Amino acid sequence: MKKNIFLFCTVLFCFSCIKDLDRFPTNDVTSKVAYADFNGYRQVLAKVYGSYATIGNNTVWADDIPMADGALTDFIRCWFNLQCLTTEEACYTWPDAGCPELNVMSWTSANQFIMGLYYRSIYQICLVNEFLRESTPEKLDERGISGSEAAEINYFRSEVRFLRAFQYWVLMDMVGNPPYVDENTPVGKYLPEQKTRQQIFNYIEQELLAVKDLLKEPRTNEYGRADKAAAYALLSRMYLNASVYTGTGRYTDAVTYCNKVIGAGYTLKNNYTHLFLADNNVNNPEIILSINYDGLRTQSYGGLTYIINSSFKPSRSDDTVNYNQYYGSYGQGGWYSFRARKQLTEKFDIADARRLFTGTKQDIDDVAEFEDGLMGAKFRNVTSTGEIGSNPEEMFVDNDFPLFRLAEIYLIYAEAVKRGGSGGDEATALSYLNDLRTRAKLTTALSSYDLDYILDERARELWWECFRRTDLIRYGRYTSGNYVWQWKGGVKQGAGVSEHLNLFPIPSSDLIANPNLKQNTGY
Repeated sequence: MKKNIFLFCTVLFCFSCIKDLDRFPTNDVTSKVAYADFNGYRQVLAKVYGSYATIGNNTVWADDIPMADGALTDFIRCWFNLQCLTTEEACYTWPDAGCPELNVMSWTSANQFIMGLYYRSIYQICLVNEFLRESTPEKLDERGISGSEAAEINYFRSEVRFLRAFQYWVLMDMVGNPPYVDENTPVGKYLPEQKTRQQIFNYIEQELLAVKDLLKEPRTNEYGRADKAAAYALLSRMYLNASVYTGTGRYTDAVTYCNKVIGAGYTLKNNYTHLFLADNNVNNPEIILSINYDGLRTQSYGGLTYIINSSFKPSRSDDTVNYNQYYGSYGQGGWYSFRARKQLTEKFDIADARRLFTGTKQDIDDVAEFEDGLMGAKFRNVTSTGEIGSNPEEMFVDNDFPLFRLAEIYLIYAEAVKRGGSGGDEATALSYLNDLRTRAKLTTALSSYDLDYILDERARELWWECFRRTDLIRYGRYTSGNYVWQWKGGVKQGAGVSEHLNLFPIPSSDLIANPNLKQNTGY
């Protein structure tokens, strides 16, 4: 099978809070059945990982998340919209509910994509909590699981703890002060307490430091599953942003964990374009952890199916990449939903191999006109050998989404060193930055760099990979009037907006349901 089986298996199970007399319903797959043996644990682990890439079997409700359209709770679709549409990276065309206000930074606590990401993160956290409750030594003994199988399940436990820490990082980054639940939280009619951003940061750090030595060695786990390097990478990312999350810089710690990732044997993939194509799971020494997709087995209108189909229009007259030659690998006609904004595309030298845009008009005079702004051709559902994806008759794609890759670690290292982190040096940072430039086919080597260069280089290297909002906040430029892009603040020339927008609101639906929660300032 092309991809790791863990992302294709599904298991349906319910989390019952009723344990009276050990009675189990006969028409549901309960924990007693789902965790009956080692293979059951593997299937549940698949469900935990798969909740990144799928929205469940119901096309309306996603898993157990009650929203009008399941695609609105897809992790990447929501994360992309919040991280990219709210910056100079992308602009949305259609008047779909939730997106126009992201374009101009005028969202409210009822925004569907804020709700979708919030509930998706909490849903995966709850899956992890259930797995941990059902995989204690006592539970394994009770089910007669021991020896090598029990040891492997302990690896599963460390992996799901990592996934939970990642989703708490998403919540900390997005809303700041989320509700908190773990495997020890009472099951049933319990209203979670809210934690401060500092408390969530401390919890994530504690969890990652604990599991980093319990996970499998870097590059030894199955493709698409977390290992030690994934924990190192998330720590380095979190420490780089610690000044935002806690008010205290942790740049030395960021350098420390960058060095651990870099020393684990990852290398840059020779061809930048091949990092994002339909066979990017093959011979890819750069990706540390990915969300895996398959056009036949992980079908939804989220993930990279959303990004790829949304980013082109086959009839567009100034299409220099010629999307039409891949008709069918991008979807039935293209959705022409979003394109790059001028302030992103003008950051690239014309010779930069990462300048994967097509079109001629950079200005966006009309937000609703798809031919204003360049189309992004970074993610394309075609292989490195020119073959279209596995599902040419429909719109579902095969490309995997890189959650962590070595290039990001190089950029974290360089920025952390420049901000005063010890354990590294600028000469080494320059060598990493020049490695990225060499791969991008830029022939002039850097002899020095500053923080502004890093911010722009992150835009060039990581565009549409769900980093930009977080980066701009770290640099103090997300809401500021000193750095604007077209339609920021609702005017073409761009304008500063209120600083309260540095955090998204807690969804109004959760505030109503849980009186323990307090809304973020300004909403």
